[in-house]
Amino acid sequence: MKTIYTIGYEGTDISKFIETLQVVGIEVLADVRALPLSRKKGFSKNSLREHLEAVGIEYHSYQTLGDPKPGRDAARAGKYDVFRKIYTEHIETAAAEDRISELAQTSSNKVTCMLCFERDPKTCHRSIIAEKLVGHGISHFDLYGDDPVKYERNRHLLPTFQLEAAE
Repeated sequence: MKTIYTIGYEGTDISKFIETLQVVGIEVLADVRALPLSRKKGFSKNSLREHLEAVGIEYHSYQTLGDPKPGRDAARAGKYDVFRKIYTEHIETAAAEDRISELAQTSSNKVTCMLCFERDPKTCHRSIIAEKLVGHGISHFDLYGDDPVKYERNRHLLPTFQLEAAE
């Protein structure tokens, strides 16, 4: 089974974030934010793309898979059941299903990581996307972008490297 990684940039800076992606061997960053803008330096769409391209990582935008405003508002208010309901309805639209299929195809061919803001994947819509990808034969592995050394030390435990060792 192929694996897609997920990561949030909350609580990190662009250099640690990029280093984490490099250590793990990410080839494609799939941005699943509805609004790919950020007040955090380096994480708005164009700046992020430049940082990624400088180290050989592709940037793909999947805005259609972003959380609609009512879902974002519910999550900010801590109403996670409401957030999940809103986002689950959104992700079952034909447009979102098409993008899920594209994301599954990309992650089947290249080591891919889904990006959003929230550090904790349990409170982020990327976990719901990851659940949908299981139906496409894709498992997921959550990363945290604030400690790249942890992944360096434990590289042998990462799904990508386990697959390479088995081949």
